[in-house]
Amino acid sequence: MMKTFKRLVAALLIPCMTLAGIPMSAHAGIVSTEAAIATPQAAAQRAQVTAFLNRDDVRSALQAQGVDAQDAVARVQAMSDVEVAQLADRVDQAPAGAGVVGILFTVFLVLLVTDILGFTKVFPFTRAMR
Repeated sequence: MMKTFKRLVAALLIPCMTLAGIPMSAHAGIVSTEAAIATPQAAAQRAQVTAFLNRDDVRSALQAQGVDAQDAVARVQAMSDVEVAQLADRVDQAPAGAGVVGILFTVFLVLLVTDILGFTKVFPFTRAMR
């Protein structure tokens, strides 16, 4: 059994050691300062804020405030990565209309349970347990 294991390990190590000796080639190129500083996360956050500004309800709200949506997108593109990150966090925390459905559903469930337990009488389709 031990002899078979040693042969298996040797059979696996031979190609590994042979391939480890092959030199790898490297390719170099000029990288701009903006590309070196920019992170994929910053690009994703910038795209998220831009997508938020391109929504129809946000565009209409911007129009009501007298702001052109294209100007807002251009200003987002001109922001620094830190500013875009802060704005993306605000968009995540309070997007227009998000969370309202969850709050309404929670209130509905609380009222339904209190109706069933007999503490309130809000819904006509429930019967109290008491």
